[in-house]
Amino acid sequence: MPSSIPPALRGRRARLVALTVPVGLVGSLIALPFTAEASPSPDAVIAEVYGGGGNSGASLTNDFIELGNAGDGPFDLTGWSVQYLSGAPSPTSKWQATPLTGAVPAGGSYLIQEAKGTGGDTALPAPDATGTIPLSATSGTVALVHSTTPLTCLTAADCAADASIKDLVGFGTATVRETSPVTGAGNTTSVSRNATLTDTDDNAADLTATTPAPRNSTGTGGGGEPTPTPTPEPTDTTPGDLRIHDIQGATRISPQSGATVGNVPGVVTAVRATGSSRGFWFQDPQPDHDAATSEAVFVFTGSVTPQVKPGDAVLVSGKVSEYYPGGAAAGGQSVTELTAPTTVVLSSGNPLPAAEVIGSRTVPERYAPDAKGGNIEPLTLLPRTYALDWLESREGMLVQVGDSRVVGASNQYGETWITTKPRQNPTERGGTLYGAYDQQNSGRLLVASLTGASVTANVGDTLKGVTSGPLDYGSFGGYSLQATTLGTLKSGGLRPEVAKKAKSDELAVATYNVENLDPSDPQAKFDRLAEGIVKNLATPDIVSLEEIQDDNGATDDGTLSADKTLAQFTAAIRAAGGPTYSWRSVDPQDKTDGGEPGGNIRNVFLFNPKRVGFVDHPGGDATTAVKVVPAGKHGKDITLSVSPGRINPTSDAWKSSRKPLVGEFTFRGDQYFVIGNHFNSKGGDQPMYGRFQPPVLSSETQRLAQAKEVNTFVSGLLSKDRSAKVVVLGDLNDFPFSPPVEALTRGRVLTDLMSTLPRDERYSYVYDGNSQTLDHILVSPGVRRLSYDVVHVNAEFADQASDHDPQVVRIG
Repeated sequence: MPSSIPPALRGRRARLVALTVPVGLVGSLIALPFTAEASPSPDAVIAEVYGGGGNSGASLTNDFIELGNAGDGPFDLTGWSVQYLSGAPSPTSKWQATPLTGAVPAGGSYLIQEAKGTGGDTALPAPDATGTIPLSATSGTVALVHSTTPLTCLTAADCAADASIKDLVGFGTATVRETSPVTGAGNTTSVSRNATLTDTDDNAADLTATTPAPRNSTGTGGGGEPTPTPTPEPTDTTPGDLRIHDIQGATRISPQSGATVGNVPGVVTAVRATGSSRGFWFQDPQPDHDAATSEAVFVFTGSVTPQVKPGDAVLVSGKVSEYYPGGAAAGGQSVTELTAPTTVVLSSGNPLPAAEVIGSRTVPERYAPDAKGGNIEPLTLLPRTYALDWLESREGMLVQVGDSRVVGASNQYGETWITTKPRQNPTERGGTLYGAYDQQNSGRLLVASLTGASVTANVGDTLKGVTSGPLDYGSFGGYSLQATTLGTLKSGGLRPEVAKKAKSDELAVATYNVENLDPSDPQAKFDRLAEGIVKNLATPDIVSLEEIQDDNGATDDGTLSADKTLAQFTAAIRAAGGPTYSWRSVDPQDKTDGGEPGGNIRNVFLFNPKRVGFVDHPGGDATTAVKVVPAGKHGKDITLSVSPGRINPTSDAWKSSRKPLVGEFTFRGDQYFVIGNHFNSKGGDQPMYGRFQPPVLSSETQRLAQAKEVNTFVSGLLSKDRSAKVVVLGDLNDFPFSPPVEALTRGRVLTDLMSTLPRDERYSYVYDGNSQTLDHILVSPGVRRLSYDVVHVNAEFADQASDHDPQVVRIG
């Protein structure tokens, strides 16, 4: 998958939750044996910890953890959590985690409410996040973690080696701490940093015991729920010297970044009134004549509901900040915002500035300036030349689209991809084809909703009528239209495809990524996937499965076997009217093959024993490399040393990644070698819509090494039998035009069947509105008579059994 990380709240809601692809923050590994240290932080730290809530003598009813931000911009908490461990952990102790949403304001605080005790009479200020962890009042460890998965380290040394830990506070007699634990915590005392949030990685030096003083992101402290901040009475109603276009400037970074501006005039156009990323957009009804400068900006109010409404003429004062959704390290562009605002309403009911209509020729065809992989932020925007520049020059402004074809199905957050350029690389089923690195498809635009209205759309549907709202930018997909008016949906009639059933003398071989399947999934998922095997793929003779997890999925207890997972899946296939499939796989070593932590993901072969035979050669295990060896009396034939087996599994190419599964099959007297693959994901690549152009595809390096390993194995096999029938298939996580796929086919040892299809049919996955190829079937020259089909049943639909489409080749 392009992004293996599971999303939560997306788009600008990336301020609320997790990025498709979290980027870890690397901690410094300190050699002290009993000290856990993260690098001293210039921005977010744990500012205060209190575990005495509701205890005897306490006035506050709840435990809490407060974060502080010493940085100049908001600190995005996308994909982060705070976690707690007891002060004296045993080998069976577990960390407890509270996921976080939103952001810590620049120079501000962020309050996490934890468990409530039985005493106390004062509630915390309105928390920014809520958990249920019962902290000890006197001894324990709290960590700020760039993950929502519970930590596994139980010693200071192990925690020091965990790069996901950004900050850590050990108090009382905690054995996990930075240098020395801070003392003095109790029922009526917290431990807290000083006002400058000093962080020298010594808990005893950086924190002291104090009276609890919880403070949330709005600056509210003390007990009770804060009331919405009232709009100040207009005292000074003279507009300031700067207009919004002066703040936005003609590049991606505001020339006023970091400055405080006063009485900036404009008209409120839209309000985000829910979540932890509340605020409003306002726009200057008197624009300048510079096409590069936006006339609107977002005003960030945190968890406080703005007390303005569309049509209000306002003067806004605040600090100009550049917010990077998902964090600056993710490579995205920033959003210029006004933070810590003061707003004066001058009048209400004013007409909104006219929304700019985006037609088929509005946005340039060329996607982004070429900075040779460098940062485009300093470049003057050229909105008539580049799509990203056009969109940036309209950041926050009202835009409008008319009838628009859906090119990416609606997701669970009500977001839908449309195209404003209907003739731009259309697929045969209504999508937009991503056919080369320089064909990014500039007409794609994500549509979300600010009103709660939503549609459930499939590719090829049409969003009819007017859809309008401010243009925003987020960590999932880049630019989005945040609709205040949403069009109506007209169905395009798209239906799942059904493959042709193989003839009796044809061998049908399929590949299907079943998306982290394990027994904890609902039975309905097993049944949907089984229906796909039986009905849509027409019961192939061999199915190479990707993303089969062990028997208890993400539970991290050392379980390796996937027999229960496979028994449940094959039973579902039988119940759907399919054959009784057998299976072969090789259990991985624990936590060595990547994927969801604890899931021990692997490739698996299903096969119908009434149609094909599997040639078992014992000895295959997680670390033994399969080899091609002579067979027969005269050594002219070949076979495998182990079957099933894995290709060079100890090679660095497969580090923290799935190893290819190799099996020897027979069908009507012919020998077939099948190689199931799941190359490493695209996680960590810079985004297409980011500030580095062209983006650096760092994950490609490992896939290139993996492709060379498989190519070497196939080349060696064919050198011993050039007519051997080899099928290489699976989720390669890369495109037909990519260097890894080119390396896989090098020497013409394999043909990628995707490249044999008509151009508008070459896709198996839809990502950010681009129909693209991640899954492949390749065959050796010995496989001559065949028919091939990508069976579109998932990727184009809002209702999916998996995010990948399966495919099948029928060999005669």
